[in-house]
Formats: sequence, structure tokens, C-alpha cells
Amino acid sequence: MKHLKLWLSLASFALLVFASVYLLGFPGETPRATPAVVNPEISIYELELDNLEGKRVSLGQWRGQVLVVNYWATWCHPCREEMPGFSRLQEKYQDKSVQFVGISIDTVAKIMEFQKTTPVVYPLLIGDMNAMESSAKFGNSRLALPFTAVFDKQGKLFSTKLGRLTESDLEKQLEELISR
Repeated sequence: MKHLKLWLSLASFALLVFASVYLLGFPGETPRATPAVVNPEISIYELELDNLEGKRVSLGQWRGQVLVVNYWATWCHPCREEMPGFSRLQEKYQDKSVQFVGISIDTVAKIMEFQKTTPVVYPLLIGDMNAMESSAKFGNSRLALPFTAVFDKQGKLFSTKLGRLTESDLEKQLEELISR
């Protein structure tokens, strides 16, 4: 009986480690953004969401620009870590037809509180489960956060990244897209 409990404990631990590595990656590993392999059923320009003032915003207004769409939430630590870098890139590339948009799966009050400590220079829109489902159509099959989708100037999905996207990795992508 003691051996059975030991084996069950070891098997449970091994399953937990396997699940953690599968979901989060290997310790110390920095996953890279991957070229988009999905063919979205919808255009990014079809999305319409409310901004923090309650006004309906269409992503179609940024047609013709490189569009970086980041799905995030205030309770998501990796989301909060990548946003200052996204703001720096928005400021650096705004005159080169690059637009960042954050789609938060949160309440307006929580986002406003978050912005008191972490100012964001690009539009933040309010999403819900329908917005998360739209992220699945762009390759976020796990419906997890953070998820970033980068679109070229024609609105074609260029790359996606589930998990924290580093400023330097994203900047390389922006440089490539701007030079086209």
C-alpha cells in the first residue's frame, strides 16, 4: 500500500511537470513569435469594440498601417510586463504607419487603475469572450493571454505570439514590415 501511494504521488508530480512545460515552455526558454500559419475567417478590420470612454471603435480605421493587436488583461503578469515596451515601439514607429491596439479582457475600472501605474500610449479597447474567440481565429487556439497578432499594411496576418513578446523581437518584425 505504501508503494502504491508513492507511485501515485510520483505519477501525479510527473503529470504536473509535463503539463507545466507544455503550457508554459521550458524554464529559461524565450518562445519566439511564429509566422502566421492560420487563414483567419474574419478580417482584423471587421472587429469593433468599445474604448475606455464607451465609444465604439472599428479596427478598420487603421487600414493601410502595420497593426499590432495585443490581447491582454490587468491580472496577467506577462501582459503587464510587455506593455511598456509596446508603448515605446508605438512612439518610435507611429510616423512609419505602425499602430498598436490593446484588447483587454477586463473592466474599464481595472484598466483605468492599471494606467495610473503603467501609462499606455496606444488605444485600449474592451473585449469579452467574443473578442477572445476572435483571437482564436487569428491562431490563439488555447484562448490564453497575452496573445499578440501582427498584421501587414494589407491586413494580412504576418505573425502571432502566445505568451510574452519581447520588445526586440517585435521591433525586428516591425522593421521587416516597414521595409516592404
